[in-house]
Amino acid sequence: MVLLSILTAAIAPGISLLTFLYLKDKYDSEPIHMVVRMFVFGALVSFPIMIIQRGLLLWLGESPFVFAFIISSLIEEGLKWFVVYHIIYNHTNFDEPYDGIVYAAATSLGFATLENVLYALLQPVSFGSLMMRALLPVSGHALFGIIMGYYLGKAKFSTNPHRKRRLILFSLLQPLFWHGLYDYIMMVLETTWMFLIVPLMIYLWIKGLRKIQRANSYSPLRLVRREEEVKL
Repeated sequence: MVLLSILTAAIAPGISLLTFLYLKDKYDSEPIHMVVRMFVFGALVSFPIMIIQRGLLLWLGESPFVFAFIISSLIEEGLKWFVVYHIIYNHTNFDEPYDGIVYAAATSLGFATLENVLYALLQPVSFGSLMMRALLPVSGHALFGIIMGYYLGKAKFSTNPHRKRRLILFSLLQPLFWHGLYDYIMMVLETTWMFLIVPLMIYLWIKGLRKIQRANSYSPLRLVRREEEVKL
């Protein structure tokens, strides 16, 4: 019973955040099985990430900057981006800009959820520590996914080849930077990190919610919906 409670507390934040983002799709909700598929891929990519990170840790050491921006951020965001770009970017279900946010966030939250479950199973945890992880690491991965998906969504529907390439690059570099900054603050400010992390997370949530709104406003289905409402 205790194990079930721990697993539920570890899994619930990721599922809740993904449900919130899924319901934010105003014009054409994605097939549930596709969202679940990307969530599972995000969880599965955790295993090569852990192997690569372990090797780099032994090779490069534990310098805060190297760990935050290369071992943690580059490997995690890089492999998540690889999964999203190569599995869903050219898929027919990716038919409006907001879809990038749904699928990238699903991948990120799949990774974050498995990471949370492993943390809960392998270390002594309390409900408070799991709540803290829900508010920070899991929430952070959701935000990095939103940023990644926003730029992939814009790139998908851009008709300018130069701008498309730049947006695809942004879709990797932006979450990489914010993830690295988050980890760097946590490592360097061991006791006072909250004074910077809390404002950073508030800023990223404001940024993320604005990107959600903008992605929906760019949808080509928005005009179709308006025409249907006018006819009615």
